[in-house]
Amino acid sequence: MSDEHVLICVAWPYANGPLHLGHVAGCYLPPDIHARYEKALGNRVLMVSGSDEHGTPITVTAESQGVSPQEIVDRYHAINTQALLDLGCIWEPNIDPRGIEYGGALFNRTSDPEHKQFVQDNFKSLMDAGLFEQKTMQQYYEIRDDGGGRFLPDRYV
Repeated sequence: MSDEHVLICVAWPYANGPLHLGHVAGCYLPPDIHARYEKALGNRVLMVSGSDEHGTPITVTAESQGVSPQEIVDRYHAINTQALLDLGCIWEPNIDPRGIEYGGALFNRTSDPEHKQFVQDNFKSLMDAGLFEQKTMQQYYEIRDDGGGRFLPDRYV
């Protein structure tokens, strides 16, 4: 038994549709297998992932269905969470049966207040350390007949 702490960070796909085989084979199954392997060695494993609830794919899906982006992310986060559980992935129970100190698995949402605070704190630390470089880029902007407008999602270009 090695009793190492292992953090497995998994991609956070957009919550704009149901998961497909590419998500499972390329994103969720390999880290699930790795987490089980590390647990079998006796390591304390924390595996984190979730639904990215921000981005143009969500806006595009919401507009195409005539609903709000929040309705889209709520719907697909629930569907995708259940799909992973139905596949037998170890996202639940969220806490290792040996106790919280042994880790667990968390399939979260970017809208979660704790997630937001964690990301903001880390971003600020990186910014304060001078690890970001500011750049300017061109982006397409749609000017509507009613005088409104928006930056176009990259899916339109």
